[in-house]
This record gives sequence, C-alpha cells and structure tokens, in this order.
Amino acid sequence: MSGSLGSSGSDPWNFDALGKAPAISPAPVAFTDSDVSRGLPSAIRALCFEGLPYRGKPTRVFAFYGRPVTATPNAKVPGIVLVHGGGGTAFSDWVARWVSCGYAAIAMDHDGGLPIGSHGAWASNPENAGPKRVGAGDVFEPVVDQWMFHAVADAVLAASLLASFPEVDAVRIGISGISWGAVVACNAAAVDPRLKFAALVYGCGYIAENEDDGSRFIEQSSAWTEASERATVWRELWDPARRLRHVTTPMLWLNGTNDFAFTPHAWRRSHRLASGTRALCLRVRMPHGHGEAGEGPKEIHAFADSITRDRRPLARSLGERREGQVAYADFKSETPLLRAELNFTRDGGRWQDRRWETLPARLDGGRVQAKLPEDAKIAYFNVIDERELIASSDLILVE
Repeated sequence: MSGSLGSSGSDPWNFDALGKAPAISPAPVAFTDSDVSRGLPSAIRALCFEGLPYRGKPTRVFAFYGRPVTATPNAKVPGIVLVHGGGGTAFSDWVARWVSCGYAAIAMDHDGGLPIGSHGAWASNPENAGPKRVGAGDVFEPVVDQWMFHAVADAVLAASLLASFPEVDAVRIGISGISWGAVVACNAAAVDPRLKFAALVYGCGYIAENEDDGSRFIEQSSAWTEASERATVWRELWDPARRLRHVTTPMLWLNGTNDFAFTPHAWRRSHRLASGTRALCLRVRMPHGHGEAGEGPKEIHAFADSITRDRRPLARSLGERREGQVAYADFKSETPLLRAELNFTRDGGRWQDRRWETLPARLDGGRVQAKLPEDAKIAYFNVIDERELIASSDLILVE
C-alpha cells in the first residue's frame, strides 16, 4: 500500500468492502449482562463489531447502540454515527441524547479501548483491539496499520451496521464528530457517499500547518512542526484538507472563537473547501469538550432534522463584505430572525489568546450591518432566530 495519495480516487479505503454491514459479536463480559444495572437505558446496548485487520490480525470495535421506541410499529427512524474526540471513548450518554431526539445512534471507540476508566486513560479492549491514536507518530507504519485509516473505516462500518438494522432508514444516516472525531468525520464524509449530513464540532483540516501568526493546534510535539517529515506525510495522507473539496455532503461547522485546538482561521479555510451546502456556527469562547459543551448545542440537532426530517434549516449565510468601516452580511432563513450581533477582535497574535467583543448589529430582513470599530482586525456576524439558534457569517478580515 503506497504511503502517498494523489486524489480522493486513490484513497486507501475500499468502500465496496466498508459498505457491507460488519459482523456483530457480544461485548466484553463487563458490559454484556449488566447494561441496565450500569445505568444504561434498556433501549441502549453494548456490542462489538468486526473492524479491519490490524497488523494482520482481526479487530473488534466496541460500541453503544440505541434506538428510540416509536409510536408506530415498524416505523423507520433516521440514524447517526457518533465519533468521539481525543482521549474519549464510546459514550452511552451521547447515544441517549440522540435517542431522545428520535434517532438510532451508534457511538464506537475508535481508539482500541473500552469505556472503563477515565478521560485519556480508558481500558484497552482485551480482544483484538485496533490501533491507538498517536498523532503523527505512526505515519511510517504501513498505511493499513495507521490509526486514521482504522478510525475512518470504523466510522463507515458503523454507518453500514446502522443501515442494516430494520428499524433504521438506510437513506437517512448522518455523522457527527467532536474534536478529533470531527477530523475523522470529515474524512469519512469523503469516503462514504451514503452519509446525508456531517455535523462537525471544533474539528477541521489544516492540522499539521503553522498559522500565519504562529498559532498551532492539536499537537505541540516536535513531530508536528512544519519542517517535520512526519507532519508532511500525515498532511499528505490524512488531513481533511486533502479531501474536503470532493465532499458534497451538507456540513455543519460548529466551533468557538478561542478553541485551543482548532482556530477560526483553520475552520474558515476548511469550510470554504467543501462544495456541499454548509451551515456555519461560530460561538464566542465556546468551551471545548464532550458533554454539554460539544454535544449539547441545539444547532446540531436542528441541522440534522432539517435534512433527515425536512424541518426548518438553520439560517444560511449568503455572503459578507466590507465597505470602509461598515460590514454587511446577508442571510437566508425560513425562520424569523430575532436579532443580530457583530463579534470582533482588536487583537492580533495567537487566535487562542485573542479577546472577542460583541456589539448589537442592525437587522433588516435578512440583511445585517454594523459599523466596525476603528481598530477591529477580524469580525463576523451572528444571527439568532426565534428558536434561539445561531447562524454565523464567514470571517470578515479587516487587518
């Protein structure tokens, strides 16, 4: 298997194989007979599915699967694949959150682990575990033995498993990832044409590159310096920037202005590559993590529902511009917009350290405008609709 990829057509994943439902086997004993006693709702169960071989040996991927109880017998529900972030695992609470919204959901551990332990220190799967994420540390291994190869394959196999269940509508399956999980989901959306949407929280492309201002995200080790051969190989093999231009799947890009790992600059470069419908939501100082921080924003479920249930979509930015010190943006919204705000920073330097301020903006139908402070360097607009859902414009570069 070559370590260099030319276009998305030469990617190492075999979708014909990944598109078939993997075999299911019982979860380890710690889960199999005690799901309910461990606090799992009866609608959620633990299982393992067959992953791709790792170092020539078969693998088993641990997952939680849940489905809602429908009022109509034999009714099919939409599905969602949930891809955890770095240091995470399969989270049953995340599955339960989506089940409560009417989705069948599967969350797998793509890091060779089990949800026993604590963040970053989960137990290893004792039975045929796949690789563990090591940043750029495995890029000189055979491609088929590298973590990102397996993580993306696990996500696509999870979608195939969902599609095989009789209660799931196979043509209404999406994916959502948090942090590193969103990086995986970006690549999975390029591999799997069945996915109807991708909701990306924090994670994006351009991971192994320096920012113009010296910011760096994800890994701080020497393996990720711009001059590092490892970073160069990783970028060529796995960075979503290699594939996003081929993605036509509708995507939600949800991030925070000061995210420690994924800067607005990288976020902007990434979402501008994708050719499908995009929804933008950039929150001021949004915290980073699982739980309510990364799983709870209402925009995620509203975005999914707009595609799988034909419900009202998030407002969509049609473009932004600046004329002197006045900034403008146009939005299309099927839901009445209540208010708008201008978010801006006067600071340069590292994106993570910039202080953001918010001012009211004038809202006239779908047109938003505001006068920029004289010393503003970067700005953007948020509009809030009557559901209290946020939609953002792209960044307006003043400096």
